Amino acid sequence: MRIAIYPGSFDPLTNGHLDVVQRAAKLFDRVIVAVAKNESKHPLFTLEERKTLVKKAVAHLPNVVTDAFDGLLVEYAAARKAGAIVRGLRAISDFEFEFQLALMNRKLDGNIETIFMMPKDTYTFLSSRIVKEIARLGGDVTAFVPAHVQTALRKKLRQGQANSRTAPSGRG
Repeated sequence: MRIAIYPGSFDPLTNGHLDVVQRAAKLFDRVIVAVAKNESKHPLFTLEERKTLVKKAVAHLPNVVTDAFDGLLVEYAAARKAGAIVRGLRAISDFEFEFQLALMNRKLDGNIETIFMMPKDTYTFLSSRIVKEIARLGGDVTAFVPAHVQTALRKKLRQGQANSRTAPSGRG
């Protein structure tokens, strides 16, 4: 069975991510969308929230499952018996960083290949960071994320605004 891991923080999942997952699902028997626990990025959504959002987005793909991981990606991939790691490349600026990661992963475990996939050209400008910024500023992200992700973004940002209005200012 050809198993691939598609790792990421997915904070939040975008249509670009979903495009890569759908195309990877055509190439592999099983694709595991692995949500990374990376608290250093200060995610908007919790690990469980991100995992749930991804799971709902890929539910229509019978050979795609969702999981979460912490630690070295190659160790996770080996434990899941994956032979490939799928990485999305949006622009040439992504390449150098992704290339370094791929070479390091190969050094750590030569049995796991890295496959680079480009999203559709309509998504090459898209990133989770940009989507969050547009949403924070009240912009419409309908074209950039699945509907349930847009709903979750609005709710999360409203909660954050409510919390910041009720928090003590620290002045006294």
